[in-house]
Amino acid sequence: MKLSRVLPFLISCISAGTAVTAQTAQQTPPIAPFAASPFQFPIKPGTQNFLSGSMGEIRPNHFHGGIDIKTDMKIGLPVYAAADGYISRARISSYGYGWQLFITHPGGLVTTYAHLSQFPPALAQHMLQLQYQRKAFDVEVDLTESQFPVKKGDIIAYSGNTGGSGGPHLHFEVRDAQNQLLNPLRYGFAEIVDNVAPTIYNFALVPQSIDARVQGEFQRKEFTPAKQGNTYLLTDTLSAAGLLGLEIQAIDQYNGAANRNGVQAMELRLNGETIYRHNIDGVPFEKQRQVSNHINFTALKLNNRAYQRLYVADGNTLPIYEVDANRGRFRIEEGKVYEVVAELQDSYKNATQLRFFLKGQSTAYQVLEAPKVTTPKLSYEVMESILKITAADTAKRDLDLYIGNFRYGVVPSYTTSAGSVYLYNMIGGLPDSAALGAKSIQFPFDHLIPPGTEFLYTNRFLDITFSQNSLYDTLYLQTDHNEALDVFSINNPLTTLFQPAKVTIRPAKLPEDRSKAAVYGLGWGKSAGFLGGTWNGDAITFYARDLGKFKVISDTVAPTVKLVKKNSAEISFRISDNLSGIASWSCEVNGQWLLLKWEHKNATLTSERLDKTVPLAGDVVLRVKDSVGNEAVYRTKI
Repeated sequence: MKLSRVLPFLISCISAGTAVTAQTAQQTPPIAPFAASPFQFPIKPGTQNFLSGSMGEIRPNHFHGGIDIKTDMKIGLPVYAAADGYISRARISSYGYGWQLFITHPGGLVTTYAHLSQFPPALAQHMLQLQYQRKAFDVEVDLTESQFPVKKGDIIAYSGNTGGSGGPHLHFEVRDAQNQLLNPLRYGFAEIVDNVAPTIYNFALVPQSIDARVQGEFQRKEFTPAKQGNTYLLTDTLSAAGLLGLEIQAIDQYNGAANRNGVQAMELRLNGETIYRHNIDGVPFEKQRQVSNHINFTALKLNNRAYQRLYVADGNTLPIYEVDANRGRFRIEEGKVYEVVAELQDSYKNATQLRFFLKGQSTAYQVLEAPKVTTPKLSYEVMESILKITAADTAKRDLDLYIGNFRYGVVPSYTTSAGSVYLYNMIGGLPDSAALGAKSIQFPFDHLIPPGTEFLYTNRFLDITFSQNSLYDTLYLQTDHNEALDVFSINNPLTTLFQPAKVTIRPAKLPEDRSKAAVYGLGWGKSAGFLGGTWNGDAITFYARDLGKFKVISDTVAPTVKLVKKNSAEISFRISDNLSGIASWSCEVNGQWLLLKWEHKNATLTSERLDKTVPLAGDVVLRVKDSVGNEAVYRTKI
C-alpha cells in the first residue's frame, strides 16, 4: 500500500560513511572535523561532546526544538559561530530562551544559540544601550547584515543558564527560511558519538472504532515486552478486533551520557507492509504545541509516561508523517493472525524493533469474567467519541439511553468482573441519561463542539468562544459552576487546545475591588496560575490555553522587597509576590533610571550601569508591581 506523503522532506539524518567511533566520557579526545557538515560544532569543537536534550524530545507542552549541549555544568564556555553569516537577531528575556542569538547564513539557514551568559563586547554594549533606551530588561532587536558579521569559528557568546534553563548548557537550533525547526544532528556532527539503540519500555493498543477490542475489551491496554538483542518481543499472541492504534513509550541515549532523550523516528509495519512513518526532523515553530496530539497526553499527565502515537490523531497537522489511508490505524479481522513490527531509529540510524502478534477475535457478546456485583450501579467514561457505560449488574439486559425525547435500547457488548459494558458513539447525539432497571445516571454533556470552525457556547454562568484552530477534534463540552466555591469547570486539564479559547465567566460573589481581581487556573493539585482577564460589568473575560477549573481571586498584597547588597559598583535585591506574580520593576538613582537584571531562578534583581566609570551614589527608589498593580516601594541610599 502506498503511503501518502504528509512530510515532503524526510531526509536521512546521517548519510552512509559518516559513522563515528565511540569514545568514553572521560577521555574526550580530539577528533577530526566532519567534512560533510556545513556547520562547526558550537561548543568545544573538535572534541567529543555530550547532549542532555535531543531534537523532537517530548516536553509537557512542546517538542524540544533543537539540541541541548552539555557545558561541563559550567557557565562561561566560549560559543562558536557554526558557519559564516551575520547576527540577525539578539534577545534578552527573563524566561524561555533567556539570552539568545540568531545567525543568518548564506542560503537562508539560521542557527540559534540560547541560555547564554554573555554577548561579545560590541553586541553587549549595543543591547545595554537598547535596554536603557527602552527602560526595560527584556529586549529583542533585529540586526542588519553589516552590523555584526561573523565567520565560522568566531566566538559569538559565552554559555550560561539564563531564561527557562534547568542547568548550565547551550541550546542550539537550526531553522530554515520558513522558521521551521530542523534537527541539527542531520548535519552529522562528529563531536556527538552515538551507537546506542533506542530503549522500549512499554507499548499500548488503543481502540479506534466502536467494534474494536483489545483482549476482549473496549479499553486502552499497556504491555511490557521482553528484550532480546535489539528486538523487544511478547511471547503471547494478543487477541484483538476492529480498528486499533499503537502507542510506544521509548527513550534514546548517547554514548557517555545517562540522559534519557527522545526517539527521532518510528515506522509501523503490519504483515510486512509499512502503514506509518514519522520523523521528528523538522517541526514548524508555530506547531510545536501540537506535541500534545502527537502523544497520549493523558498518559503523560497522569502517569508521566510519554507514549508516542504511531497513527495520526484527528486534528494533527504536523508535517512529519507518511501514512496509509487509515493514517496508521490498522483493522484486525476475526480469525486472522497479524505480525506487528515497529522500528525505532535515532538520529544516527541506531535501530530497535518491537515485534508481537495479534489474532482477530469475535466481537459477539461474551462473558470475559463473571461479574462480582455487591451494589448495582452505573458508571461511565468517554474514549474519543465513544461513551462506555459499565453496569454493575448480574443481569444481561438492554440499557435505556435517553437523548432528548427519544429512548434507545443499547445491548451489552461484553461482560467483565466489573459488570456489563455498553458502547455508544456520541456522534449520533449527546445522551441526557441512561437507565438500567431502577438504576439511572445523568450525563453532564452540554454540547457537541465541532473542530475547524469558530463556535460560541453560552449558558447562565459562562460564555466560551472556540476559534477555528482551538480544537483538535470534536469536543463533548461539559461545564459546571460550583456556587459555594465559585469555581467554574470546563471539561478538565486533560483536554488540550491548540489555540486559546475566549472565556467569559460570571462569578456568584463579586470582588470588592475588581481592579485587584483576576482569573486563575486551578490546574493540578493546589496550584493557581494567573490568567488575568478584563472586567465588563459583572463578568470577566480571559483566554484559556487549557481547559479545567477557573476561579476569580483577589490579590491585595504588594510584592516584598529585600536588599541583598549595595555599594558604589552594584546594588541587588530579592523580590517575591504571594499570588499574581511579579509584572514589572523600575529603579532610579537620583532620578536616573538604572537597569536591574532579573533572574527568576533565585528571584534577584541586580544592577548594571550603562557607564561603568560613574559610581552609584545617592537616593535609590525601587518600585515593584505585581500582575494586578499592587506596588511595593523600597527606598535606600548609597
